[in-house]
Amino acid sequence: MNVDGIRTADRPAYLDCAASTPMRPCAVEAMTPFFETQFANPSGAHRMARRSRLAIDDAREIAAHALDFDPHGIVFTSGGTEADNLAVRGVTAATRTTALCPATEHHAVLHPVEAVGGRKVRVDSGGAVDLEHLASQLAPDAGPPVGLVSVMLVNNESGVVADLDAVAEVVRAHAPEALLHTDAVQGVNWIDIAAAARPADLLSLSAHKFGGPKGVGLLGIRPEVPLSAQLLGGGQEADRRSGTHNTAGIAALGAALAELTETRDADICRIGAMADQLADGLLTAIDGCVETVTRSRRAAGICQLLLEGIETEALLVLLDRYDVMASAAASCASGAMEPSHVLAAMGVDRQVAAGSLRLSLGWRTEPWEIERAVEAIPGCVEQLR
Repeated sequence: MNVDGIRTADRPAYLDCAASTPMRPCAVEAMTPFFETQFANPSGAHRMARRSRLAIDDAREIAAHALDFDPHGIVFTSGGTEADNLAVRGVTAATRTTALCPATEHHAVLHPVEAVGGRKVRVDSGGAVDLEHLASQLAPDAGPPVGLVSVMLVNNESGVVADLDAVAEVVRAHAPEALLHTDAVQGVNWIDIAAAARPADLLSLSAHKFGGPKGVGLLGIRPEVPLSAQLLGGGQEADRRSGTHNTAGIAALGAALAELTETRDADICRIGAMADQLADGLLTAIDGCVETVTRSRRAAGICQLLLEGIETEALLVLLDRYDVMASAAASCASGAMEPSHVLAAMGVDRQVAAGSLRLSLGWRTEPWEIERAVEAIPGCVEQLR
């Protein structure tokens, strides 16, 4: 117990897994040899280089199997941001077109779409893509021709799950030459990714969101998708992404993704139950507390609440003292709080959105972390009010 009566453990209650997850032991084990003994550049010709290249090929096969993409379509990147940029910039450059995305996308998609002269699509109050508006933006008279539509599979703030099948149907009907990209960085933990992303022509992942290391990700590309490389140099990844491979990170990504694929269904049941317990406890204990979206529409591990009469930045500082780690929305470079563009696009009043709290669970979340949060958060809210 600490001085305020809140139970303590050897580590904080970490409820910010949408920002980053702890590494899985299997991922740490997979990457360690490439720091110590198998450190050769995989682009070389000697025996040590070939061993490193084999590890990359193994991870490529794992990713292809988990995502239901061809192994030759797996391009390793430095993370989700680079994968998103490669998809948006690479396709639009190769096809001399522009791109569309919902207004609720991660900035790793929003900013590249803006940079190529693209347009944003509206969402409804529940965060779902406005399909009628999407159709109107695909019309020939809406602006420059659209070569790519990018829709996040699971929103990183609200947890809303996109209906890619419905989006793909609209795209095929109104712009049959356009390709569909999905940022599946959050979705891979909570959905049968191979099935959900089947309509997508391109797919982005980032290893540190599912128990791998930071600094490595991938872009899955279907056969015959035109793509202009954005990083030029040594011609790695079949000339689609130059740069010396992060062998250790790629091996760890493969190990983490393989384990996730095996345990996902059980994790969804276990973690989803804890997320519901967390939400129920806080909704009961705090007046003026609501969930931003219905549970049937959100991923199992992301719980976003709106708390009346507080500013989240102050709440997060106070929760930190009680060893509860949470966030307001997406993490930005400075760590400073900024208004949520996701909630704004969903029509949430700016003042109400200032009290948003995102609690996100992951593969290592334990029941005591939920208990601590339910004990600590109501008192902190009352103190701030």
